[in-house]
Amino acid sequence: MLVILHPGAGRARTPVASTSAQVVPAMTQMEHISIQASGKGPAIFLIPGLSSPRAVWDGVAPELAKTHRVYLVQVNGFAGDDPRGNLKPGMLDGIVEDLNAFITKEKIGSAPMVGHSMGGLVALMMAKAHSGDVSRALIVDSLPYVGLIFNPNATVAAMEPQAKMIRDQMAAAYGKPVNEANAERTANGLALKPESRAKVKAWILAADSRVSGQALYEDLTTDLRPDLATIRTPLTILYPWSDTGIPKVRADALYQGVYKAAPSVSYVDIGDAAHFVMLDQPEAFMTALKGFADAR
Repeated sequence: MLVILHPGAGRARTPVASTSAQVVPAMTQMEHISIQASGKGPAIFLIPGLSSPRAVWDGVAPELAKTHRVYLVQVNGFAGDDPRGNLKPGMLDGIVEDLNAFITKEKIGSAPMVGHSMGGLVALMMAKAHSGDVSRALIVDSLPYVGLIFNPNATVAAMEPQAKMIRDQMAAAYGKPVNEANAERTANGLALKPESRAKVKAWILAADSRVSGQALYEDLTTDLRPDLATIRTPLTILYPWSDTGIPKVRADALYQGVYKAAPSVSYVDIGDAAHFVMLDQPEAFMTALKGFADAR
């Protein structure tokens, strides 16, 4: 799993453009994130994961924008853009506060949030810190503590030295030739289809490795398991499984086991998919997303 979380990419190269927005999307630049808005209707926020651009949602955002005001979040430093405030500690908290400031300024009120991977952790953090901002959350292949993928008994104290080492190694890789072979191995572990893997590889190579390293460090040192019982925001946990990856019985046990403390939680599983489930199974993912977005 270390190679999956530690791709060793160097300096960001060419920005990865999103094609999901309409002709003239509204863009807001903040210290830790940018937010691109399109469509009309009830608001919904889509937050990508580690090293991922908003283009993760290209397969679903245009359809969703027909009935919703879609807010596509992108973490500064991913997709080749300026890291801004994401080269120092407090990155995840900064993302949360930027989202809260945006929702407050735009008078959006309570809106559904969709978060993939690290974005799922951000959605949980939002539900904890600013519950009035989040009407419900769709958590896509994300755990309240990512350390569990290494060890079912993982703790922040046990993982912190390793997390620091990985962060420092990724920061040191900045400005050096990118390791395309490593990025390809990482992508192959995160997606099943060849076209999905090609996209993930490109996103990894485009991300600023210093930002990815800091994000990974904070991900590995943030444990929301003790807070689940207090998060009353309705949660939908969407997780993948496959015969060649994590089989369904293990996936069921992991996700349903770790989230059972949440007061309001439901589950959706999608087979024949890996971590980037929206790329591997776009139709099934779109069906689940529409069901979540349209729920009342």
